[in-house]
This record gives sequence, structure tokens and C-alpha cells, in this order.
Amino acid sequence: MELDIQSMIFQFIGGLGIFLFGIKYMGDGLQKSAGDKLRDILDKFTTNPFMGVLAGIFVTVLIQSSSGTTVIVVGLVSAGFMTLRQAIGVIMGANIGTTITAFIIGIKISDYALPIIAVGAVLLFFFKNKRIHNFGQIVFGFGALFLGLELMGDGMKPLRTLEAFHELTLNMSNNPILGVVIGTVFTVIVQSSSATIGILQELFGEGLLDIYAALPVLFGDNIGTTITAVLASIGASIAARRAALTHVIFNIIGTIIFMVLLTPFTKLMLVFKDFLNLNPEMTIAFAHGTFNVTNTIIQFPFIAVLAYIVTKIIPGEDTLIEYKAKHLDPVFIEQSPSIALGQAREEVVRMGEFAVKGLEESNTYLIEKNQKHADVAMQIEDAINNLDKKITDYLVKLSTSSLSPQESAMHSLLVDSVRDIERIGDHFENVVELVDYQISNKVKLTEDAMEDINEMFELTVFTVKEAIQSLRNNDRTLAIDVVKQEEKIDTMERTLRKKHILRLNEGSCTGQAGIVFVDIISNLERIGDHAVNIAEAVLGERHL
Repeated sequence: MELDIQSMIFQFIGGLGIFLFGIKYMGDGLQKSAGDKLRDILDKFTTNPFMGVLAGIFVTVLIQSSSGTTVIVVGLVSAGFMTLRQAIGVIMGANIGTTITAFIIGIKISDYALPIIAVGAVLLFFFKNKRIHNFGQIVFGFGALFLGLELMGDGMKPLRTLEAFHELTLNMSNNPILGVVIGTVFTVIVQSSSATIGILQELFGEGLLDIYAALPVLFGDNIGTTITAVLASIGASIAARRAALTHVIFNIIGTIIFMVLLTPFTKLMLVFKDFLNLNPEMTIAFAHGTFNVTNTIIQFPFIAVLAYIVTKIIPGEDTLIEYKAKHLDPVFIEQSPSIALGQAREEVVRMGEFAVKGLEESNTYLIEKNQKHADVAMQIEDAINNLDKKITDYLVKLSTSSLSPQESAMHSLLVDSVRDIERIGDHFENVVELVDYQISNKVKLTEDAMEDINEMFELTVFTVKEAIQSLRNNDRTLAIDVVKQEEKIDTMERTLRKKHILRLNEGSCTGQAGIVFVDIISNLERIGDHAVNIAEAVLGERHL
């Protein structure tokens, strides 16, 4: 018997591993096939909560993971690309989208798992075309999913002879709350509701659980899947933590509603099972889909209430600025190009302020080595790239309008400034990557080197601030000062290089530390160049 239990456990955990790999691999293949546009989909198509629900369904079907979608949402909310209300809609849609995996499992094509894997392997190994390769990944993952399920099912078959398991299932039938707890805990451990629902489908299919025990476990699985978003939100912004908490509350409320209506819901599922001639696996999938769709319909009108509740539970003002473009109203392009130009200028200045903030965060990361400063800097760089695209598109459309010579000059100034600010973002991203390299390779900079870099960083940040200020107010005096400051930066870079060579010759500095030092000051010098470009553009517009 001991050998049976051992082989049962090995078969089950091995099958679970193959199943989880299959889902992940298939999801990655689907994601690559769709192009890496998931964030764009969520960013563009979440104008209202209803569109958010549809976007959530679509993205979750693509990546086969409601947790994955919610983690992306938490990141977008954290970066200020999405409001809490939009996020709640996407989370509701993600819950519906995740049911597709259960329906795929319900099709019951496990007998063909191995040939499907073979087809996937042929597409992966014998074709160089990227599209075919991605499709092969989807097929291989699809087959692995079913093979894993088959192994788990075979591993669980001996459970029918275990007295303890019979007692547990009997207790679960008589005490539905126990089923909810088991479903929640198991999904928290595995961190995939698709896997635990797949296991539940196999148990129900083998006749090891009756429907009265299976449905509460299903509800618990839906609560347990929220753990991934909760973990992703730890250390994130207040808005991101609120989004994760919404996911938890949404599924707990749904579970409470369905637990109250458990008996009529169970009878309804049995009626559908007979009427539609569903196999046991498809019955669970149908119940899963009904739970999530009904839960969304019930709670959708109360999105504002959900947002209010989580705001009260997690109080405080979110310090992160909204990174979406604020001033670019396309209406002005047609009606008043001069106002549109002013709007674009406001947005370019905002973009410049982000560049200053990103520089400050990368400097703090260099000093403190705290990962959260790197994360904020990278989010800001992401925001700068987003604004770069939005402002450039706006200015391109504006260029077709009839502009006066002065307005044309301002238009050119803004086009050039956007490019320079975007490059500043690239350079502070380089600095963050150099600090990452320093940490991972345990590279130590000398105290003198750190003092030198900090001094140059302070001067560079001050210069960029002045350049943005000169752009905001069209201030020639500030612009002239920026040119002087940039000359100081150039001189400082040359001086620090010489000091670095002296340290190398003395042996107080390692070669690796030297590479980090020189690359950081090179990036700061280039940031100074971009700041002076902005100032010189302002000086060129003296008649404005």
C-alpha cells in the first residue's frame, strides 16, 4: 500500500507540474501570437467599466490566467495608467475569461494528449518561422495541459479505496464551508485556479466527489486565486493595493451569495447537466462559468460602491501622479490650433517634470540600493515613452493646421523638446541598469567615487529642472543659465574621468567599478546635452 501511496503522490504532483507548465507555455504562446499588446489593449479599451469587463475577458482568454491579468492591472494602476474603477471592471472580466480553461478541460480530449504534444514538438523544432513557432508553443502547451490532467486523474484513482478520503468528502457534502476553505487553501498554495479547478473536474469525473461537495470547493478556488494579485500589490502604490483588495472582496461576496443559494444552484446545475447532456468535467466548467458571469452581473452596478469600500479600508492619498496625457484634446486641433499648441506645451512640460522625477529616483537608487526606487524610475520611463508617443501623434496632427510663423517655431521647439526629454528617460534607465549590474555583481564604488557621482547627479538634476522651467515660461535668462550649467557638467565629466584613472593607477578602484563609474558619468553628461538642447531651442525663439 505504501508503494501505491508513493506512486499516487508522485503521479499527482508530476501531473500537476506538467499541467501548470502546459497552461503557462500555452499562455505564453498565445501572448506572443497576439503580439505584446496586452498592456495597450487594457490601456486603450478601458474607457468605462463595461469596456473594462470586455478587455478583461479578452486578455485573460489570451494569457489563460485571471491572476496574470490582475497582476498586469495592478501594475497599470500602480503606474497611474488606469483608475480604480476601470481596474474593477477588468478584474470582473478576468474572472469570466478564466473559465475558458475549465471549458477546454471539459471537452475531454485527454486520449489525444500525446499526439497533440507530438504535433506541437514538430512545429517547434522543425520550423524556423516565428508564427509557426508560436503556434507550436500553443499546441504543445495544450497537449501538456491534458497529459498533466490525465496523470493527475490516474494518480487520484486509488483515493476511492481510502477510508479517510471518503470521510472527508462526506464531511464536505454535509459542511459546505469546509469545501470553501479547502478550495481556497489549495489554490493559495498552487497559485492557479485553473489547476485546482482542473483537479476538481478530475475528482468529480472519477466519481470521487459528489456535486454537493464539489461546488463549495469551486467557490473556494475563486477566492484562492486572488492571492497572486495580493502578492503583486505588496509594496506597490495605494491604488494598486486597492485593486488587489477589490479582487478579493469581489470573489468573497460572490461566494457568500452562492453559498446562501447553494441548494437551488446545485439543483439547477443538475438540471442543466441532464438537459444539455454534459459530462462531469463540463458540468463543473458550466458551474464555474455561471458563478463568474452571474457574480459580475450582480456586482457590476455596484462598482462605485466597491471602489468606495476599498478606499475606506485602505485610506490615504495616492502620491503617484496620473501618467496618462492630460491636456491633449483633439477638438482644439480643428477649432483652435493656437490653444492646441498651448495644450501640447503643457504636456511637454509635464513630461519634462517626469524626467526630473525619474532622474531623482535613479539617483536615490544609486545611493540607497532600494529596489522600490528602481521600480518607480522604470515606471516613470514607461510613462515618458507613453507621453512621447501621444504628444508626437498630437503634434503631427497639429502640423496639418494653418499655423502662424511664431506658432510654427513653437511647434518645432516642442517636437525637438519631446525627443530630448525621451532621451533623458533612456539615459536614467541606463543608470538604473548600471546600478542593477553593480548590485548583482557586488561591485563596490569607493567613497570618493560616490561623492563625485552624487555631486555630478545634483548638478545634472538642477540643470534639467532649469531647462524644463525655461521651456514652461519661455524664460531666456534661465535658458542662458542652463547653457552655463551644461558647460560645468562637461568640465566635471572630464575631471572625474581623470580622477578615476588616478584611482585605477593607485589600485583603490577595480576594473568593474571603473566601468560602472565611467558609464554613469557618461550618461549624466549626455543628459546635460539634452537639457542644453531644450534651452537652446528656447533661446532660438526669442520673438515669442
